Formats: sequence, C-alpha cells, structure tokens
Amino acid sequence: MKTPAIIQAFRAIDRKDFVLPEYAGEAYGNYPLPIGFGQTVSQPLTVAFMLELLVPHAGENVLDIGSGSGWQTALLAHVVSGRGNAHGRVTAIERIPELQMMTERNIEKHGFVKGGVVYAVLGDGSKGYAPDAPYDKIIAAAAGEDIPPAWREQLRAGGRIVAPIMDSVVAMDKTKKGDFKIREYHGFSFVPLVED
Repeated sequence: MKTPAIIQAFRAIDRKDFVLPEYAGEAYGNYPLPIGFGQTVSQPLTVAFMLELLVPHAGENVLDIGSGSGWQTALLAHVVSGRGNAHGRVTAIERIPELQMMTERNIEKHGFVKGGVVYAVLGDGSKGYAPDAPYDKIIAAAAGEDIPPAWREQLRAGGRIVAPIMDSVVAMDKTKKGDFKIREYHGFSFVPLVED
C-alpha cells in the first residue's frame, strides 16, 4: 500500500470485527475467510490492491457491490468520511438478506451507519443502485463476465470502476465523452457475481 488514507483505514478498521467468531483466530491471515452462504471476506492483499486501484478520496460518493460482512465497506467509509471531516458516502449493496444485515451490524461497530456515512441496501448488485447515483467510484467484490451496463450508466464522467471480470481485476475510467479506458490485471480468484 502507498496511499496514506488507505493505510490509515487498514490501521483503524480491524478485520477481526468482520469475520465469523469461529475464524477470529485467523482474522489477520492473508487469505479469504468464509462468512456463510458460499461467500467470503476477501484476502487483505486483494482488498488493498483493489482499493489502491480505486483511489477513493474524502468526500466521494462510492458504490460497494457485494458488501458481504462489510469489511471493505468500512474501509471505504473511513476514507470517504475523512475520519469525520468530510461528507462522503458509501452505498453498500448485498443480495443475501443475512449478509446485508451482517454488513449493517458490523459497520455500526464503527458508527458509520448512524453517522450517515454508510447506507446498506438489500438488492441485486448487478443493477447498481440508481437512487444514490451518480457515483464517483464503484467497486465490486464478486466476478462477472463483463461490467454490467447499470454500473457504467451510474458512474459519473471522470469516475472509476474497479471490479473482477473472470480471473482478472479491471479498472475502468469513464471519460467526459462517456467512453471507458480499461486496464486489466490478471491472476485473481473471486466468488461469482450472482444476479436475481
């Protein structure tokens, strides 16, 4: 990691708060951990890599797709809130009701829901979340075969999407003309993005 705000978020947001009790002893391992329903809390190195690609800033509006246990959402919330000095927001969308509730419960350990920084939504992440669009940044934690059209539409010009596509991570920048510049990074493994 090289971005001070992301480093500070990793120091402030304890991964142990976002794993199941039976995996508490493994919370600091550099590998994914099960959170139930065939889903995982991602490997720290992968989360760090994707956040560095995303380049979130204080005050930004971010969509986090597939929030799971809420760890990445909380890291993002720490960054966009500027540790309480900015008015950024993270909309966290999760399609599995039990995990959506887990997201909200875990994130509130850090006061981000009550503080208005995080809004946890139950829904199909492939459709994005239009009520809070446009977004400065969009990040996903599950892999599809392509970037869904809704994400492209809900991203503002000048914004960035970071998401897994098959076994790669892609970073897509939206130009002022609405085109996309794409960079691809190979060699990853993610749970699949499940659509309704």
